[in-house]
Amino acid sequence: MSSTPVTDRPLRTAVKVPAVTLAFWVVKVLTTGMGETASDHLAKTFDPVVVVGLSGIVLVALLAVQVATRQYRPWLYWAAVAMVSVFGTMAADVLHIGLGVPYAVSTTAFAVAVAAILAVWHAVEHTLDIHSISTVRRELFYWATVLATFALGTAAGDLTATTLHLGYLGSGVLFAVAIAVPAVAYRWGANPVLTFWIAYVLTRPLGASFADWIAVPPGRGGLDLGTGAITLVLLAAIVVGVAALQRAHLRTRPAT
Repeated sequence: MSSTPVTDRPLRTAVKVPAVTLAFWVVKVLTTGMGETASDHLAKTFDPVVVVGLSGIVLVALLAVQVATRQYRPWLYWAAVAMVSVFGTMAADVLHIGLGVPYAVSTTAFAVAVAAILAVWHAVEHTLDIHSISTVRRELFYWATVLATFALGTAAGDLTATTLHLGYLGSGVLFAVAIAVPAVAYRWGANPVLTFWIAYVLTRPLGASFADWIAVPPGRGGLDLGTGAITLVLLAAIVVGVAALQRAHLRTRPAT
């Protein structure tokens, strides 16, 4: 019998997150846009309190199943990311619309929250590399960070679009340029973990800004294609993207 205490053993060994590829970033940006328009559409169509409550319940259920499973399952993982996008958008909007917190304040607060979670994560686990997420504790840190980054990105996008008067298209262009910085830095040898998390945060306002620009009425600087219609289009694109990721996962998964 091994002398290693049971409590010192990792609860799993398989990495629970996908490889960071171009397809990963494409689907990630699609989920950010979908979360923005879906949140707006649901909040305007139904009672916002009920919508926030139900989306929170669905998110908790998906995360519980995601954490409980012992391996990376593309459909489950991306369903959880999509719901984080919807709920994270609602959390940021509640602070501004419901409680009247200025976007500058909420953006700062969420930025501090992201930094704090990452600092504690690193202090406890000594790494922020998502490819080291092979225990329950690391996965919980990961999802807490993901939720905070979505809320931060939502607030930051609204800050630039409305408070700074760049509009949704201008904000989208701004964040498209901004996300190129960590991409180029990574190519030049910058720390891959740092550049990953910077890019991860920026995908949220990038996708949300362009989705808003396409969906909202001209009075808000958009093309007026409708939040409901754009949500369905983006959801369909996500399904296609995740199906491709699923096929790639099955091809590369080791035989058991």
